[in-house]
Amino acid sequence: MHSPELLKGTLQTILLKLLADHGRMYGYEITQKVKELSQGTLVLTEGALYPTLHRLEAEGLLATEKEALGKRVRKYYSLTDTGKSSVLQRVTEFEAFIRTMFNVLQIQPQL
Repeated sequence: MHSPELLKGTLQTILLKLLADHGRMYGYEITQKVKELSQGTLVLTEGALYPTLHRLEAEGLLATEKEALGKRVRKYYSLTDTGKSSVLQRVTEFEAFIRTMFNVLQIQPQL
């Protein structure tokens, strides 16, 4: 597992890219997809996930839709048009940051 501090700084980008790639998703589904894609090394807690989703929604990057499933209500998240247009910028910015960190830490990328 990775440090929660490292995850905190990248969570918005992870969520935006995940929703861009997979479309509408609900919270638990997001946590499981991140766990799957990271081969179990990234585990999102509710305490990290939902405040970040709410922040992205408040910034106008996400829209929510509620769907009734029997007695339960599931809240789905999807990208708004603004969210869709910001994904490439965020991912590009993150890639540049990673390259900078490799340079600063003098790490050779493993291909």
